[in-house]
Formats: sequence, C-alpha cells, structure tokens
Amino acid sequence: MKQYKVVVYQEGMFGSLVLGASKVDPVRFSNFLNNNAKEGWRVVTMEKDIRRMLLFWTREAYMVILERDA
Repeated sequence: MKQYKVVVYQEGMFGSLVLGASKVDPVRFSNFLNNNAKEGWRVVTMEKDIRRMLLFWTREAYMVILERDA
C-alpha cells in the first residue's frame, strides 16, 4: 500500500515584492527534497507554476507529488 503527499513549494513574498518576481532557490528546494527523502518520500511528479501575488507580482512555485510505502 502506498501513501501520497501533495506539497506546493514556493519562496516567500519578499523577493517578489522587491524584485517584481521570485524564483525558487535551487539550494533550498534541494534541501526540501532531501528532508522528505529522509522520511521515505520520493517524488512521483512535479509541475512548475507561476503564481500571481497581490495583482502585479509573480512568484515561481512547484506542485510536488510525493509517494512512500505506508
């Protein structure tokens, strides 16, 4: 039997407000994935999304679907 978890990973609002757009930091995203891997989760799929924030700003986000044995 499998267990699934869906996570929307995105950076904070600060980069978007200051720079007009915020991209995901690859080091922090790697740490997020590695921390979940330590708990037995593995990435099944992920999708990149550009999300609007406060009408004029955008930020990059990833919807990540994780799986592990229950």
